[in-house]
Amino acid sequence: MFANYLIGLREGLEASLVVCILIAYLVKTGNRDRLVPVWAGVGVAVALSLAFGAALQFGSSTLTFQAQEALGGTLSIVAVGLVTWMVFWMRRTARHLARELHGKLDAALALGTGALVVTSFLAVGREGLETSLFIWTAVQASGDGVRPLVGALLGLATAVALGWLFYQGTLRINLSKFFRWTGAMLVVVAAGVLAYGVHDLQEADFLPGLGDRAFDISATVPPESWYGTLLKGVFNFQPDPTVLQLAVWLLYLVPAMVLFLAPERRRPAAAAVAGTTAATGSTTATGPTTATGPTTATGSTTATGSTTADRG
Repeated sequence: MFANYLIGLREGLEASLVVCILIAYLVKTGNRDRLVPVWAGVGVAVALSLAFGAALQFGSSTLTFQAQEALGGTLSIVAVGLVTWMVFWMRRTARHLARELHGKLDAALALGTGALVVTSFLAVGREGLETSLFIWTAVQASGDGVRPLVGALLGLATAVALGWLFYQGTLRINLSKFFRWTGAMLVVVAAGVLAYGVHDLQEADFLPGLGDRAFDISATVPPESWYGTLLKGVFNFQPDPTVLQLAVWLLYLVPAMVLFLAPERRRPAAAAVAGTTAATGSTTATGPTTATGPTTATGSTTATGSTTADRG
């Protein structure tokens, strides 16, 4: 349940922030009359996300067991790919999200009402589709269709409340740190979903090694126990994974976590600007400088050879 709460909170907060930024910018620029198209785009995006989730749930129920496992495994892998891309993208652009959206909104205002609807729809729809897919795969992995949905809805409700507080200006947190640590937790969750997707594909006979167990600690961590249920609900933990599941879990989690938590490299352009700024007003001499009279400097002086100042 916690994992799904985290998914709903993380994805919902991204969508809420996007909506808040769009609305605040329109209000501040005197374009209140353009709010209706923005809300229309948001509404269409939410409806599409719900329809997508319903199609996954009810469409898969009519399939054979093998087809269900194949579909579940494939979509689990797709969901992990989307979530991984999302957390790395947000880690890189969280500080500049408002500026990026303002630019898109200016272009949409110039094009007209339809462009505003499309802009808000694309901004929110991507988050909604990712949320529906990831929650559906998490529900399939847990085998419990109630608690994961409750957790996700609570997360979304929390995200909407936080978005409203952001808009009102009463809540300020470091978004870069927030998305960094929630992203790290989602990487762990995604690793479990990926391992479960591999298990589904093994059960569908798409991948080999279903009977090759890496270990079995079911006696120590019974799946029906409260702590077994907690581990499964949060991390998609399985007490008897196959060798392939364990290998895929490690091959995804370790490099993804290392890359995600690694310090961001400074961009070359930013480093060049910083170097130029640091050099402003400095004097560097690589050769002897001889002054034979008073000299008045109005800026920085760089000498690459001997320099003689004549008397003025």
